[in-house]
Amino acid sequence: MKKKSTIIIIVVIVVIILLFSWVKGTYNGLVSKEEAVNSQWAQVENVYQRRSDLIPNLVATVKGYAEHEQEVLTDVVEARAKATSINLNADNMTPENMQVFQNAQEQLSGALSRLLLTVEKYPDLKANQNFLELQAQLEGTENRITVERQKFNNTAKEYNQSIRHFPANIFANMFGFENNMSPDDHYCDLKRVIAACGGKAKSITVVMPSLYGGRQHRRNARESLDCAQMLQELTDMGVSEIITFDAHDPRVQNAVPLMGFDNFLPTYQILKAMLRSYTDLDMTRERFMIVSPDEGAMSRNIYYASVLGTDLGMFYKRRDYANVVNGRNPIVAHEYIGNDVRNKDIFVADDIIATGDSMLKLCNELKERGCGKIFLSATYALFTEGLKKFDDAYEQGLFTAVISTNLTYAPKELLERKWFIQADMSKFLAYIISACDQNKSLSELLDPHDKIHELIAKFNANKPEQIALDIEE
Repeated sequence: MKKKSTIIIIVVIVVIILLFSWVKGTYNGLVSKEEAVNSQWAQVENVYQRRSDLIPNLVATVKGYAEHEQEVLTDVVEARAKATSINLNADNMTPENMQVFQNAQEQLSGALSRLLLTVEKYPDLKANQNFLELQAQLEGTENRITVERQKFNNTAKEYNQSIRHFPANIFANMFGFENNMSPDDHYCDLKRVIAACGGKAKSITVVMPSLYGGRQHRRNARESLDCAQMLQELTDMGVSEIITFDAHDPRVQNAVPLMGFDNFLPTYQILKAMLRSYTDLDMTRERFMIVSPDEGAMSRNIYYASVLGTDLGMFYKRRDYANVVNGRNPIVAHEYIGNDVRNKDIFVADDIIATGDSMLKLCNELKERGCGKIFLSATYALFTEGLKKFDDAYEQGLFTAVISTNLTYAPKELLERKWFIQADMSKFLAYIISACDQNKSLSELLDPHDKIHELIAKFNANKPEQIALDIEE
């Protein structure tokens, strides 16, 4: 009996030792792979920084031979400044921030491509030894960027697979290992799910709140067409409809003319969230106004102005139409056009707040013109450079509130800001999915015109506590 008890004890000790060794090995393995991801991303940033470091010398060299190409040179300098202002590390490496980072780098690549095309008109510049060396270094750096990004993707893929496999995923969750998935990883997962149900479902509808590659939708020079290619690929896989929210340019649906493409705007939900939080607003034409931050955002701001019955203003790029530089009229200044904003509360709508610099500059311009409260709204508020600049601007009285949706992840520190209002889209999205499931029309959901009028009528009747509570979503 004693011998049997000894054997049991030994077996238990061996099992505990083996279990401890396995847990230790799994944990250490995840740590090593996480560090490998961070290290490889540092390499990606290094090669991007190397490219940025080459640009000042390249611009200076080109400027010496091509002084009249000022707009192209300015585009490169501005794109470089924007790209270098976005910093990603292990703490903020979210899919949204990755997308913003990549968009900025793509913009810089496009500006460089246009600059190098301009050089073709200047033979003396093409023969300059300093330019040739810089061009060779730039080409080598572009190749290194491709290589390092591929290495990062492979490293991240291996890490992501490790923390998602059972039973390692249990320990990954216990010890706080985050899944650093890029937009490409999410898109690959989507394709795997579609492939798994291919041929089995009556129809496949993809709900993609933030359209993958939405800002790579048209080509000015050598930009990629990620969004159009994605739509065509999903069509080939059997997807019959895409549902998205506030696409950067809905015309990208022309890439798949036979696929259903529904683009919803959170107009009603954003207005409802604002009116619930600020019950003292005067929404009349004399006291309230819509202002578009640029030409690209005009369509959504025109809609707000139309349904609310208010005036509309716009900031635009004033160009010198007497001269043509590199095939385009150069930008002289950013100007405001519209009615006087003095003593009026202002509502500004856009699709994305990334760094937020342009929005805060707009606030400065409006405050100098004597406006009242300023409400900034965006479907996707990413704050890629953190919240401090918005905290400072709020303390200075530059704006009253930022209103955004929960269609993308909002960190806890953002939700705790007293100037941030989140519009809940979950119920609206549930209605969309329910309508699709029952094969019903989405027309009423696409245009909330009547609901907004009813919302404003209740508000103007001095019943803010009843706003949207009695209105069916």
